[in-house]
Amino acid sequence: MFGLTEEQITDFGMTFGVGAFILFMLFIIGEIAWKSKAGKTGTIILFFVLSFGMLGFIAKAIIQKIWGM
Repeated sequence: MFGLTEEQITDFGMTFGVGAFILFMLFIIGEIAWKSKAGKTGTIILFFVLSFGMLGFIAKAIIQKIWGM
């Protein structure tokens, strides 16, 4: 497809596709905080707790780049 290998397409999707999905999820978390009128502390807690899983995905990508995997 467009002269790209399956590995290149997968790498692109995992980097930019999931990255875009993470940004969208952060937007959703902000929307939840705003609609529930969570306040400053509640918003921080929502972002911390709900974004914790995303942090693991980002850390995995960074570790793979550093170790050259």
